[in-house]
Amino acid sequence: MDIIVQKFGGTSLANENNRKKATNKIINKYNKGIIPVVVVSAIGRLGSPYSTDTLLSLVNNKKLSARDLDLLISCGEVISAIVLANLLNEKGYNTTVLTGFQAGIITDDNFNKAKVIKVNKEKLLNNIKENNITIIAGFQGATEKGEITTLGRGGSDTSALILGEALKCDTVEIYTDVNGIMTADPRIVPNAKTIKEISYNELYQLAEDGAKVIHPRAVEVAQRSKIEIKIKNTLNECAGTLVTTENEMTNNNSIIEAITYKNKRAQVIIKDDNKKINELMKDLASKNISIDLINFFIDKKVFTIDESDIDLIKDILTFRNYNFEIVRDCTKLSIIGHNMMGLPGVMAKIVNILYTAGIEILQTSDSHMTIWCLIKNNDTKRAVQLLHNHFLFKK
Repeated sequence: MDIIVQKFGGTSLANENNRKKATNKIINKYNKGIIPVVVVSAIGRLGSPYSTDTLLSLVNNKKLSARDLDLLISCGEVISAIVLANLLNEKGYNTTVLTGFQAGIITDDNFNKAKVIKVNKEKLLNNIKENNITIIAGFQGATEKGEITTLGRGGSDTSALILGEALKCDTVEIYTDVNGIMTADPRIVPNAKTIKEISYNELYQLAEDGAKVIHPRAVEVAQRSKIEIKIKNTLNECAGTLVTTENEMTNNNSIIEAITYKNKRAQVIIKDDNKKINELMKDLASKNISIDLINFFIDKKVFTIDESDIDLIKDILTFRNYNFEIVRDCTKLSIIGHNMMGLPGVMAKIVNILYTAGIEILQTSDSHMTIWCLIKNNDTKRAVQLLHNHFLFKK
């Protein structure tokens, strides 16, 4: 029996027309003898009646326990699953709706950001054997004691891949409102193209660095179990993007695969050279402050943080009597492609393009397949457009 996991995001279910398109994708698989296991996000975004953000707006988060918050925000996906099931029922298809816990997803007790420990798949397999279309509320599970948990933002992607792994699926389909992974954000690069194939490593880096089509944890699950991911548009029949290993890619010639960015970054410059940096690292870890683009020199230490952590880090640095400067309103620009590895001259081209355009580079870093540049927020749009036109736009 062939099984496929199909995940539909909030925008794919945001209105009646989109939901009908989603049901057609499900029915198409079922009529081909493939049993769909469907994972859904909450309907729509902020302003939609049952979106996660709308549910959050009903309460004062600071006064609500993490446990109770998970109970609240897990409701959106359950409602979404029922609505989609009802549409399939109207068309004569048998469905079973399950919460994450009923589907067997067992997590730790880290409420709001729980990690999946295991999947008890017996109930799910029994339902599949009855040829029912199973619709599962994504983004959620439960502890061994039955406490409802959620998996954090983007958790429905993780739900889909975890279930795909448990069911030994060859492919998981992720449906969204774009045609797949794009070479850049189409909102600022109108000529951005859909990437036909991308490696797990490249997609993971894109997701980590700001692309919002899939969650990084879902990519990790896919890679470890060698599950192909197909990222497609709910609203059309475009082929989308296939996610696989570098060795299995048929079009493997691009030096740069995509450009993305993450704004709301701040650069921290510590100008003391006689302080014990390990004490600072312990302080940052104790406050759960994540640092990035780390450059340590004899006379200064430079790294970036999320802007939301500025007040925390100022308190730490002031307490430690550091001489420091914080540069706000920064963007981390990421240029990604596995074929860059060992290829000379790419960084030089990037720096030349940005400097020629008068865009100041505050900091750089690189890995085997990514080059990062820290720039000011107001230069982001122009920087992405210039680099995309040079490396990725073929007239």
